[in-house]
Parts: sequence; structure tokens; C-alpha cells
Amino acid sequence: MTTTFPNAAALAQHKPGVSNPDLYRAAWAASIGSALEYYDFALYNLASALIFAPLFFPSSDPSIGLIASFGTYFLGFAIRPVGGVVFGVLGDKYGRKFVLMATILLMGLASTLIGLLPTYATAGIWAPILLVGCRLMQGFGAGAEQAGASVLMSEYAPADRRGFFAALPFMGVMLGTVMAAAIYFMLVRVEDISQSWLWRLPFLLSVIIIAVAVWIRLKLKESPSFTKLEARHEVDAHPLRHLMQNSKASVLKVIGLRMAENGGSSIYQSLAISYMATATGLKGTIGPLALLVAGATGALIIPFAGMLSDRLGRVPVYRGFAMYQLLTAFPAWWIFSQGNATASIATLSVSLIGVWGMFATQGAFLPEMFGARHRYAGVALGKEVSAVIAGGIAPLIGASIIAWAATRWADAGGAVVAWIPLASYVAVLSLTGVITTYLTPETRGRDLDAMNDA
Repeated sequence: MTTTFPNAAALAQHKPGVSNPDLYRAAWAASIGSALEYYDFALYNLASALIFAPLFFPSSDPSIGLIASFGTYFLGFAIRPVGGVVFGVLGDKYGRKFVLMATILLMGLASTLIGLLPTYATAGIWAPILLVGCRLMQGFGAGAEQAGASVLMSEYAPADRRGFFAALPFMGVMLGTVMAAAIYFMLVRVEDISQSWLWRLPFLLSVIIIAVAVWIRLKLKESPSFTKLEARHEVDAHPLRHLMQNSKASVLKVIGLRMAENGGSSIYQSLAISYMATATGLKGTIGPLALLVAGATGALIIPFAGMLSDRLGRVPVYRGFAMYQLLTAFPAWWIFSQGNATASIATLSVSLIGVWGMFATQGAFLPEMFGARHRYAGVALGKEVSAVIAGGIAPLIGASIIAWAATRWADAGGAVVAWIPLASYVAVLSLTGVITTYLTPETRGRDLDAMNDA
């Protein structure tokens, strides 16, 4: 069967009030914001795995420094539900555009400030305290950025191609990941960046992405669904209360679905990199290069997965990618444990196919699960609660497993043997996502002006 992609003008005919330029502008506005969020996300992943421990958490035991570094990483996730609730409520009361401007500024400012922080050698205990403060700012803003991008694009997109268009902002995610990995790849080839000012450069470059994102979002029109709510005077004054009274089941389903995607994403993009460096000795450019190749792979998978969800439905596509992640967990971590650079780089890309597929399908899937009056709050709350219990805590648990294994099985390879419990952890998270798909209704083609949940 030959697949054709209708042009934007033709697709916009199915969405009254949305012109060709409006559709393109919404896609760019959502994508650039996602690029900044995941540029920051990937930067912090790599920095936590490779340089933050000696710079901000010096310790005679490298495993302890790594745990402290990932502990700060977790705090950024812990604050995300708060940001998701606050900005999600504002998005349902005052519009998607208003919130997307606020979140992009907050995230960009926090990342830029990280590049200006003194290290432990200079400021002592104040260095990790200031890093925690910036990480909390970053997490607070990120708590509603990705939810807002998916809600905005879903409400702009024509119903019959919503999966494809709503997946496009996640191409921004790939762009941010690839940019961060490419910069680190180039820097670590020069010298030990933890011993020079060069580690600051990737964070300071956030300023450029902020400027571009703000410029595009200033020209953005409000989403059609929210505009209709305002015109009909149906904007809820208390969207969070309305959400909790009517949509607790939908929020729980989002959390269940995200256990597989967000948990797998954090484990493979952060913990696997540190495992390669600390347990198998694959240091230097290997981690950034692996993430760079994986991000490029994601750029191919994401539009395909979005298109596939329009053809086959959200539930079967999401379930298929979750099952793929479940089946590849043990083979992937066994390969990581062998310490072969080429095989590890290839395996990271292959492993992340499941994450990228679920990630893309979520673009339309999660917004379609909620009614118009509390959609932003619902998506943000579900996504960010799961981000804490799946994504945020995963590297911290994983780093603890590595440290425990290094002590428990010191004579049998130490931390290398940790691949077994780490693979089991990925499998449990993946299975949770698979089971949740059997409890979640199909949402493809749903009317996003509807007030009730799917």
C-alpha cells in the first residue's frame, strides 16, 4: 500500500478556522519548545552521568557521587507535578499560548543559570544547593511544557491526521536530544571538560533556543478548542477541581501508560550512559555518541509511529511499542554489560525504538483522553506524576543498584552483574504500560471540543 501525505492546506480544510500558516506556526511553536525542554533534559542526563558528581558532589567513592548527582536529577522530576498542576490550571483558565510562553522562559532561564554556577571547589556547600535550586526551576517549568505542546498541536490538527501532526512536536524532542549529545560529543573529544569552563557552554547556549521559541510563540494564535470555550463562556473557573471530580480514572490511566515510556526513557538515556562509564569502562565520547545515534533513530521512528496511530489506532500502536521494550530489555542490558563500544551504541538505539514509538503515540493519545475544559490540567498532572515515579526515580534506583552490586558481587564482576536487576526493572515498567493499554479506551478521531472524557 502506498502512503501519501496530504499537504497542510488540504488537511486544514478539515479544521474550521485553521489556516495553512496557523497550522505550520503551531507545529513550529510546539516543536521548538519541546526542543528546549529535551535539550535541557539531555544536557542534565549527560552532565549527571559524566561530570556533575566531581564538580558538585565530590566524594572518595565515585558511586556515592553518582547517587548524589542523580538525586538532584530526581528533584527536578519531583517538582514537575507541582508545575504541571499550576500551569495546567492556568492553561485551562487563560489559554494554551499564555502558559507556553511562561514555561519556555522559566526553563531557559534555569538552564542558563546552571552554566553560571560556581562549583564545589569554589563555593563549597553552596554549589550543590544552587544547582538544586536551578534544577527545581527547570522542573517546575518543564512540568507543563510538553503537556501544553501536545494539547496545542492536537487541538490545531485535523482529526483524521491528528496522530501524525501531534507527533511532530516530539521531533523537537529529538532535535534537542541530538543537539545536546552532539555538543557533549565534541567537547569531550577536546579535554576533560569537568576540569575546565567548557562544561558550562552547552547550558549557556540555551539562550539562543529561548530567543527563537519566544519569537515564534509571540506570533501564535490561541488553540481553536480553547477559543470556542471562551466564545461559549464554558471555561471552567476551577479546572483542577473539575478534573479530580470527573477524571481520576483517566489520570491514573495516563500514569500507567507513562510508566513504560517515561521510565524506559530515563533509564536508557541517563542510567545506561552512566552504567557504560562506571561499570564497563566505556567513557569519553561513547555515551554522547550513543545518545546522538539514538536521537537520530528517533527522528525516523516518531513521524512513522504518529502516522501508524492514525491508521491502526492509538491503543494497538502504543501496546506494540511497549511490548517491544519488554522483549528487548534483557538482551539489551546483557549487551551493555559486555563493554563493547560498537555493540552498546547500536543497542541503545535499538532499545529506544520502543520509547520513541510510545512517545510519538502519546502526542494525540493523551489529549484525546480528556474533555476540553480540563484537558491541559489532566494531561499535565498525569504525565508529571508518572515522571516522578517512573522517570525521575529510575536513574536514582539504578545508580543504587549499581553501587549495591559492586559491593555484593565484587568477586564476580561487581557492577557489571547489575545488568540483571536493571533489565528486570525495565521489564516491570514495560509490563505496566502493556497492561494499562487493556484498560484504556481507543480515542482515535475523537472530537476534542467534547466536554466529557473518552
